[in-house]
Amino acid sequence: MKERFLPIGTVVLLKGAKKELMITSYCIFPTGTEINKEGKEVKPTQKMYEYGGCPYPEGVLEANTINAFNHDQIDKILFIGYETDKQKELSKILNGGYEIYKKKFEEAKPEDYQ
Repeated sequence: MKERFLPIGTVVLLKGAKKELMITSYCIFPTGTEINKEGKEVKPTQKMYEYGGCPYPEGVLEANTINAFNHDQIDKILFIGYETDKQKELSKILNGGYEIYKKKFEEAKPEDYQ
C-alpha cells in the first residue's frame, strides 16, 4: 500500500510549482469553482483529493480557497509537520480506507451528497 497522509503542517512543493503549500487537511472534495491548469474557472468534478493546503508562509488568504492535491503530485517535502502517535494512527486509518471511500464518493450521484 502506498504511504501517504503526511502530518498537518508539512510544507511541500508540488511538481511544476513555484510556491510552497502547507498541508492543512485530508480527503478534500471541492464543491465550489475549480481552477484548471490553465488558470481558468471550471465546474467542480466529483473527485476527492488526498490533501488540502494553503500557501506557505502566508497561510489561508481567503476562507473559501483551498489547494487540493494528491500525494503523487508532491515533488519535494520541505518540512515535516508535527508527528505524534495520534497522527500516526490517523494516517494508518486514512491509508486503510481512503481508496474505498474515494471510489464510493466519485461513483455516487451528486444528489447523494446534498
